Amino acid sequence: MKKRQSVFAFILLAAFVLGGVAYLAGSFSGGDKTAETPAAGPAPVFVKEGEVSFLRKGETYKKIDVEIAENEAERNKGLMFRPYLPDSVGMLFIFEQPDTHSFWMKNTSIPLDIIYVGPDKTIVSIAENTRPYSEASIPPNGIVQYVVEVNAGFTKNNNIQSGDAISF
Repeated sequence: MKKRQSVFAFILLAAFVLGGVAYLAGSFSGGDKTAETPAAGPAPVFVKEGEVSFLRKGETYKKIDVEIAENEAERNKGLMFRPYLPDSVGMLFIFEQPDTHSFWMKNTSIPLDIIYVGPDKTIVSIAENTRPYSEASIPPNGIVQYVVEVNAGFTKNNNIQSGDAISF
């Protein structure tokens, strides 16, 4: 009888230890971060829908290919779940009405530069090197109607500044 109780106690102890090890392994490897887990299925692939030119004093000095987010569903998804974005592309968000359209980085795994553009297509402000997966609001420094998202560092590398303009 004592031998049976000892075996049972050993099995319980082993299960407890293995469960604890599995729990700790999950904690140290990042655990369950559902906000950072990409959606099931293949990652979205870039599809060119237009071009954005960056202008200074009326002259184009940089041009990129863009996908266009022009309705609420497309704007809400943005560049979420993309593991990679080539340096020569971005996303253009078009809003029906000018406002203080804030952005966030939820489910976005790559750092971005967010270029806020007013109704006159002049760059109002730039949020550089935004933090992936952050749900913090990233507001513009004024009223905007368009937003261009590009890889982090793009604006600095191409000398894009507030006061410049875009065309598309």
